[in-house]
Amino acid sequence: MGGRVSDPQSLEFSDLKALDLVGVFPDYAQAEEVWRANAQRTVDDAEMRYVIVHLHRLLDPSHPKV
Repeated sequence: MGGRVSDPQSLEFSDLKALDLVGVFPDYAQAEEVWRANAQRTVDDAEMRYVIVHLHRLLDPSHPKV
């Protein structure tokens, strides 16, 4: 997902309703490929940030990082 952040050094999105939800991917490699494309497309805009969200960690914060 990606969107405009309030501070370029944070992950606090300015407008949650305007988030660009890109998709759900079967593995990290595919998510990273799409993330790279979107991040590169917006590289000149310091207030745009794209991140990969691990749904298993979002749904279960105690899930160990692998």
